[in-house]
Amino acid sequence: MQIQLNGQPREIEAGTTLAALLDAAGYAGRKVAVEVNLDVVPRSQHASHLLANGDRVEIIHAIGGG
Repeated sequence: MQIQLNGQPREIEAGTTLAALLDAAGYAGRKVAVEVNLDVVPRSQHASHLLANGDRVEIIHAIGGG
């Protein structure tokens, strides 16, 4: 399947969860917000959220500051 990850095309296997994508992309364990097709997916749903062909995934890093 083909998806867009942060604006770049990426090939993934059918049945890939959002958690698996984050792990494969090097974001496992990091505090990030994730949008799929402009909808925020809560962290509690990352392991169960299945990605579909054509999905657009955006990973947003939390940046601290003051």
